[in-house]
Amino acid sequence: MVTIPESMQKLISHVKDFFPEDAKLQRMFEQCFVNTYTTTLKKQEDGKTFVVTGDIPAMWLRDSAAQVRPYLMAAEEDKELAEILEGVIRQQFEFILHDPYANAFNESANGKGHQTDLTEMTPHIWERKYEIDSLCYPIQLAYLFWKSTGRTAFLEESFHEVMETILRVWKTEQDHEKHSSYRFNRADVRQSDTLIRNGRGGHVKPNGMTWSAFRPSDDACTYGYLVPSNMFAVTVLEYAGEISNQVLNQPTLREECLKLQREIKEGIEANAKFTHPIYGEMYVYETDGEGSVNLMDDANVPSLLAAPYLGYLSYDDQVYANTRQFLLSRDNPYYYEGKAANGIGSPHTPDHYIWHIALAMQGMTTTDEEEKQKVLSYFKNTDGGTEYMHEGFNADCPEEFTRDWFAWANTIFSEFVLSLTGKAVKGSPLYHQLMEINKSEG
Repeated sequence: MVTIPESMQKLISHVKDFFPEDAKLQRMFEQCFVNTYTTTLKKQEDGKTFVVTGDIPAMWLRDSAAQVRPYLMAAEEDKELAEILEGVIRQQFEFILHDPYANAFNESANGKGHQTDLTEMTPHIWERKYEIDSLCYPIQLAYLFWKSTGRTAFLEESFHEVMETILRVWKTEQDHEKHSSYRFNRADVRQSDTLIRNGRGGHVKPNGMTWSAFRPSDDACTYGYLVPSNMFAVTVLEYAGEISNQVLNQPTLREECLKLQREIKEGIEANAKFTHPIYGEMYVYETDGEGSVNLMDDANVPSLLAAPYLGYLSYDDQVYANTRQFLLSRDNPYYYEGKAANGIGSPHTPDHYIWHIALAMQGMTTTDEEEKQKVLSYFKNTDGGTEYMHEGFNADCPEEFTRDWFAWANTIFSEFVLSLTGKAVKGSPLYHQLMEINKSEG
């Protein structure tokens, strides 16, 4: 049996003290909060930490970062936990240097996963679906880990090489048609699991943004400029610039990061907005740079709903408010209303299935206390009797759900509950937002 660190036990006790009359929420939080720690972390002989997603034995760059994020609050005072989390980041950096186009990796060069895909596979790679956010999340985790613990040795070790690798990919994919050699084909699957045009994806026109083959759901993009992931890239390039300046003393790398950041942001602001007849000026989910846009949102993060959580814009930004109003309405084709809950789902899961990840994001991007409490009640009513979170659940019958062991959903629910008590990861946009609320109330 895995022993839960005292630092984590303190956060569990904190939540219990904050919700003294809610026994079910107490149990749900404790179970979900420790789930990643007790079931998915695998310490390696070299000190790195391999993280499985739950029911899939591979390590996703995205999921592994999101799964451990709330543990940064405990790592502030817990050196052993900090060692484990530093091991996660070092493992992520190693994987990026192995292949920055891959999204998921094997624990060893065992050849597991999708080895028959027509792309540049290696035995270390589980899946090679190129997703911008796979490169964003490790930068975000490294930055927040630095802010939470003050540790910098892992950054001095390989961050410069990792960032040069990421910058090279993102610059290449600013003109996917002309410069990219990335191709992806998977045989005999639904269209969302492969790319059209012999693995190139839909045609795109350069506009400053950087191209993505797949969404964070691992579904293929309809149009190659995935706006939420580009928003995320803007934020983490700012983080990388700060690390380059304050930790590495590398002004050239800092300028390279900030130059690309400006180009991507200008591309978003010039090409990713749409004037809706009901909601006004809002952001689109995807565009091809040639006038085609996709008006929707997906439950996975990065999402348009998550824009302030990711740090792209402020929580009270008017264009975001307009976008949010659209996203949480029936005009978003993946917004569902049911007997148990209302919320955002995904084309990745069955129709009428809401995602717990999207509910957590709704709760952490609103400043309205009534909406936060409504989201909390949805969580308590949609665990399907398991007191764990899932991928998607039937909005009318939450006992019907996908993935009974999905660590990311458990973790992000825990982060939402902690935010209700005024706690967030140091250095994150949510942390700064809660500090602002405390100042205004104090």
